[in-house]
Amino acid sequence: MSEVTRDLIGDHFLDLWSKTRARKPESDEEEEELPTELDPDSIAGGFAVVGPDRLSVRYPNVSLHDHDAGVVKANHAAPMKRMIYYFEIFVQNEGAKGRITVGFTTSAFNAHRQPGWEESTFGYNADDGLFYNGQTSREAFPTFTAGDTVGAGINYATRNFFFTLNGVMVAFFDKDIKGPVFPSVSVHSHFEEVLVNFGQRGFAFDLKAYEAEERFIIEEKIGDRVSVPQNADHGIVRSYLQHYGYGETLKHLDISLQSIMPSISAAPEDGASEEDTMYAFNQRRTLRQLINSGKIDETFSTLGMWYPQIIEGDSSVICFMLHCQKFIELVRDEKIADALWYGKSELAKFMNSSAFGDIAKDCSALLAYGQPKECFVGYLLGDSQRELVADAVNATILSTNPNMKDGSLCKYPALERLIQQVTACSLEKRSLKGGEGEAFRLSRHLNSTYKA
Repeated sequence: MSEVTRDLIGDHFLDLWSKTRARKPESDEEEEELPTELDPDSIAGGFAVVGPDRLSVRYPNVSLHDHDAGVVKANHAAPMKRMIYYFEIFVQNEGAKGRITVGFTTSAFNAHRQPGWEESTFGYNADDGLFYNGQTSREAFPTFTAGDTVGAGINYATRNFFFTLNGVMVAFFDKDIKGPVFPSVSVHSHFEEVLVNFGQRGFAFDLKAYEAEERFIIEEKIGDRVSVPQNADHGIVRSYLQHYGYGETLKHLDISLQSIMPSISAAPEDGASEEDTMYAFNQRRTLRQLINSGKIDETFSTLGMWYPQIIEGDSSVICFMLHCQKFIELVRDEKIADALWYGKSELAKFMNSSAFGDIAKDCSALLAYGQPKECFVGYLLGDSQRELVADAVNATILSTNPNMKDGSLCKYPALERLIQQVTACSLEKRSLKGGEGEAFRLSRHLNSTYKA
């Protein structure tokens, strides 16, 4: 592999470090403002009164006309970048006529009308059990009254509104409303009062089980449409472990699979052969263990014996990252005097570099805080930082393989490239849906379980 390829690999990991510096919240769901309370300013005509906690609403008057409805919206629209959104109301008092409605409205909704009585709104009525969408009455479902809990949600994966009654799914309908909608409640006769739950307490409806079930259905459909070669999943996991030099885990995996799958190899479609992923395996494993143990001096000396070309000249990306990690380890060990000396003798030479300067300054900033773990560069002291440096060294060694034809295979194993592709496809799918729906996030799938 050429020197240019190794430089590109080094630049790749330097870019990953820079992105860590300006990292965003783990989930794009966190970027959206969530409904947390009712908005008194959304009420028109004085036909509703929101309680001091902004989680209750009552009708204070005697209603005379259909346009005397007291409608109140949530303070924010339902978040769109997720699979499902849901909220509930509890009917505290059914009032004189029990004409409560729960549903969704748009920002342009006429607040004198119940949800569902205008275009681009949807509502479930208490008194007749009817669903309305632009004044079009739907099939009647159970009515609800005092003591009942009613829920309204959006399934962005299927593009449906759904409604529940006392924890049981009642019905769902096509979400023909485009763009953001607001959770909304309407009271329409004297003494009607409802309490709203935006998630500040547990729901009557098992939302987690429903979401897990919906995710399971989607994954089953994908499984029915996509043909995966037998043992491909095990092969791709093995290639992942081989790529990163995780020797012990690889050994235990092979032992556990011997009885059921005696012959397993990486799928040829991943672009890298067994020989490629096993290249310099023991050496890469040893170096990863040294870095993850914080033994940077030993890492330098070992690289000098095995791969001197990687650290030759003391100006490569790998040299820079290792010098930074050495400084970080001294701070981790609270050897402040040694860290100060090392910073002056080694990090100082990178401070004015356009490529390295910002990261070098971040490392040196650790000395400015009495509790460095709590400061803005505290992430440098975490184990994930060691992993990043170990990954960079690992990929650079893989790039020395003379038989490796594609340099991009050194940066990521097939499993990570697959995850990146799934993420890109999910974002494109969301874009085609007008921004509705969740992006793929591996941790979400690993943490979710389906219970029949």
